[in-house]
Amino acid sequence: MASSSGSESGKKGSNPLESMGAFFSSQVNRRKLVTSEKQALATRLSAAGETFPGSEHRPEDRKKWMAELGPEKVRVHQVVWPGTHDSATNKIGIPFVTRPFAQCQSLTVYEQLAAGARVIDVRVQEERSVCHGVLATYSVDVVLADVNRFLAETESEVVILEIRTEFGHDDPPEFGKYLVEQLGEHLIPQDEAVFHKTIAELLPRRLICVWKPHKSPAPKPGEPLWSAGYLKDNWIDTDLPETKFESNIKFLGQQPPVADRRFFYRVENTVTPQADNPVLCVKPVTRRIHGYARLFIAEVFAKGLGDKLQVFSTDFIDGDFVDACAGVTKARVEGTA
Repeated sequence: MASSSGSESGKKGSNPLESMGAFFSSQVNRRKLVTSEKQALATRLSAAGETFPGSEHRPEDRKKWMAELGPEKVRVHQVVWPGTHDSATNKIGIPFVTRPFAQCQSLTVYEQLAAGARVIDVRVQEERSVCHGVLATYSVDVVLADVNRFLAETESEVVILEIRTEFGHDDPPEFGKYLVEQLGEHLIPQDEAVFHKTIAELLPRRLICVWKPHKSPAPKPGEPLWSAGYLKDNWIDTDLPETKFESNIKFLGQQPPVADRRFFYRVENTVTPQADNPVLCVKPVTRRIHGYARLFIAEVFAKGLGDKLQVFSTDFIDGDFVDACAGVTKARVEGTA
């Protein structure tokens, strides 16, 4: 009986060497796919270039790039809003231990705004701490103070601040009321007429705050905060750069032109580390697509979708990304895009 039982268990058990071989084979194939997609984007860049309406524009001062274009000329729907993804993660986690797995920005929110970003993406949990997945960082008060500081130092820059309750967490108690208390004098009330107003017509109010709770009541029309439906996207969870690039183009093409739109639509020029891949740190993964923002804009215009681009977000924002967005905005205002 013992030998029979041992024989059966031997048949049912898997060969550890075979399992290990299959795992390494899948990793090799995965790396080949990643390399292939990176090369595909590089080839597209060589063939298509990075030229689009406004591509040569460089603001004199990125901190005030909207003011340079003329607040009486720029309408809200004409702006290509440079945004940051997971904006308040510059100090998340433990340095060199958990931080590389969750950090999507190295600058503070104030530094991002001063560098030209105009859409800030923040996730919070029930204790009002900023978080990214299971990792938490400083209080959301730090973000609100940074936004208030930037608005106090500028006169005509409009900012979209998106705050959402992170998946798996509860809403902070009375959080909508708290946001209004902290940001009240700057808040532009929820009103679809805003999209066709000039920046000058919005002044002195310059902050659109989109609050996306899980269970708390959504903000209503006319209230100081904006509800979730006013900032949309079609995010896909992938670390493959050309797959994300193509997905962004596909979903952008399904949107109405910005002049006909009554919501903000976001495209994220980012890719996300995957658990089945040996590279799990954010920076080396998102770098696979990071340098192709201008190529994306150029292809969008080449495909006749230039009138649909609106919010364009990135990890680890830099000046060139801001310049590209400001350039398209300038071209729209001047009627050349």
